[in-house]
Amino acid sequence: MAAIDRQSFDLVLLDLMLPGADGLEVCRHLRSRAGHTPIIMLSARSAEVHRVRGLELGADDYLSKPFSMLELLARVRALLRRVEQIKAAPDIMTELRVGGWRLDLQRRVLLHGEPKRREVALTLREFDLLHFLLLHPRQVFSRCELLQHVWGDGFDGYEHTVNTHINRLRNKIEADPQNPRLITTVWGRGYRLDKLAQEAA
Repeated sequence: MAAIDRQSFDLVLLDLMLPGADGLEVCRHLRSRAGHTPIIMLSARSAEVHRVRGLELGADDYLSKPFSMLELLARVRALLRRVEQIKAAPDIMTELRVGGWRLDLQRRVLLHGEPKRREVALTLREFDLLHFLLLHPRQVFSRCELLQHVWGDGFDGYEHTVNTHINRLRNKIEADPQNPRLITTVWGRGYRLDKLAQEAA
């Protein structure tokens, strides 16, 4: 926790079962201090509830023990490659808008309100997911399609990861997350961004 306050990290491997500490609390603290740092959570707990809890607190990926070093390295490389792609992307478009929200593509933050803007931190995956939906308004995407487009072909996770990230986004941008109007569910098909949302600045 002290190291998180003192310095920045390229990526964090975080074990849930820490001696004298709670990995979920460390994850929460890290997200509050370093919103964009990729986090891979490790745990011997394979139950879905633990995966979902970790993802809800801001983990970008989750590995259950035992796992192979090859799989861990693949996950690490995939997240770091995504960070490098973001840094290398040309700044042709600077901003996307949806329902009073502005997604700043250069600073990778979400802003709300005029003239005083409230800044909302997004994790790496939350940003990528919202960005993808904003670029494809009104199109319906299944969970498998969102995993492929946002997480990438090499991601070997499970589809409920998408549900968790959608719920986290709704909690941040919807006036009533229980009755979403921006990111809606098309039953039996997937999710879509519903508003006439896209506006490049």
